[in-house]
Amino acid sequence: MEQLEELKPLLPLHYEELALDKDKVPLMPRWDVYAAREAAGELCFVTVREDGRLIGYFIGFVMPGLHYATCLTCQMDIFYIHPDHRGRSCGLRLFRTVEKELRRRGVQRWFVGSKLHRDSGRLFTALGFGPVETYYSKWLGD
Repeated sequence: MEQLEELKPLLPLHYEELALDKDKVPLMPRWDVYAAREAAGELCFVTVREDGRLIGYFIGFVMPGLHYATCLTCQMDIFYIHPDHRGRSCGLRLFRTVEKELRRRGVQRWFVGSKLHRDSGRLFTALGFGPVETYYSKWLGD
C-alpha cells in the first residue's frame, strides 16, 4: 500500500484500455480490501520501473485454494505495462520476476487471465502457462 499513490496515475489508463461496460461501471478500487489482503500477507505486488518511474505492475492474491486447502495458489488480479513500453520484453521480465517471488513464497499453482479483446495468450504461453478455463460475462444491471 506504500506504493499506492504511485500506482493511481496508471489505473485510469489501464481501465480505459481493458475495462468492459465503462458506461455503467466506473473505476472505483476497494483500497480497503487490498490493504486487508496485504496485512494478511496475501497480496503480491510487483512493479516494473524505468529510471525509477513506475511503468507497469502485477497484482495477485496468494492464499490456499478455496477448494484445495493444501495448494498455495496465486490468482492474478491485474497486470499492466504502459503502452509506450510494450514490445521490449517488459511483460516477460515482469512475469519472470513475479514467478521468482511466488516460488520464494512457496506458491504451488498460479492462475493468470487474458482479456479476449486484448489477448495476452502469447505471453502466457511463452512463460509456460496452459489454458484451463474460459470466463463469460453478461451485464445484468439496468
